[in-house]
Amino acid sequence: MNFISARGAKLPEFLLAGRQLGCPWRSREEFMRAQASPQMRQLRLFLADTVDLQAEFLVERLSNSLPKMLAAAQPADQALIQQRFDRLLLSAAGCYALVDYVNFKGEGVIATERYRGEGWGLLQVLSTMQDGGGDSVGEFARAAKVVLARRVANSPAERHEKRWLPGWLNRIDTYTRH
Repeated sequence: MNFISARGAKLPEFLLAGRQLGCPWRSREEFMRAQASPQMRQLRLFLADTVDLQAEFLVERLSNSLPKMLAAAQPADQALIQQRFDRLLLSAAGCYALVDYVNFKGEGVIATERYRGEGWGLLQVLSTMQDGGGDSVGEFARAAKVVLARRVANSPAERHEKRWLPGWLNRIDTYTRH
């Protein structure tokens, strides 16, 4: 919201008021019940009117991610991470995969976003990729699936993350649909 309002977009009043309170809905059920509410109509209009700014935010997040990932990577791995990132940027599908994944699972540089010492962000996907094939987007998708499956395997049992894996993998499959 800060990004969009800093670029001159007017936030709906209920979102402004909620900045200190947090999410306007306490649960998914409450959110679903509010579909016909005036707040929801305001939100839909706001989202439709700011699509360009939302896209700008997503791309800026990706642009800001590379320096963070390189700083977190082992010095011996930095050039390879940069090379894989740059190669993916050469195609529209690669750009989409990078933008989506970093906004989906983060950069992978925060120590608290790990299970058993293993992260699941963009840095881990780029590190897991194997070189040699010509299909960098396909390899990115394969590596992302490995990283997400490892996340689920390493997650605390009480979190029941296995239930999310099919949806996550479906999302990753969109990277290779042309």
